[in-house]
Amino acid sequence: MAEKYEFLTDEWIAAAKKIQEESPKPESGPPTPMKMNLVITDAPFKAGEEIQAHMDTSDGEAKMDLGHMETPDLTVTVDYDTARAIFIDQNPQAGMQAFMAGKIKVAGDMTKMMAMQQQTPDAAAQAVAEQIKEITA
Repeated sequence: MAEKYEFLTDEWIAAAKKIQEESPKPESGPPTPMKMNLVITDAPFKAGEEIQAHMDTSDGEAKMDLGHMETPDLTVTVDYDTARAIFIDQNPQAGMQAFMAGKIKVAGDMTKMMAMQQQTPDAAAQAVAEQIKEITA
C-alpha cells in the first residue's frame, strides 16, 4: 500500500514528482504548450494562506510544482476542493461547473487552458495520474 499525502503538501509534491520521473514519458504531449500559475485557496492545512503552484507543459509533459513561474501564459485562482477534483479526480465537469459559478478566476490566455481540457491523456500520462491519485490522502 502506497503512503498517502495530503494534496499539494510538500510531501505530496515530492512523491508526485518521483512518480513522474520514474514513469515512461507520454507518447503525445499536450496540444498547446502552457505555463500556468495557480493560486489555490482554502487548503485545509494552510489556514488563511494561499498556495502558490504552477503547471508547465512546455516540454511535452504536464509538470506541477510549488511556487510561481515568472512568465506564465495564464494565472488561475481556484479553491482547494475544486483543484483536487480537477487534478486528482480528473473531473473536468467539476472545473466547468466551478468556472460557471465564478469559483475559478482566470487571468491571461484562457484559450490555452481550454485546449488542455479538450485533450485525452495517453496511456502513459493516465498511468501517472492513477499512481498520483493512489498517493493522495
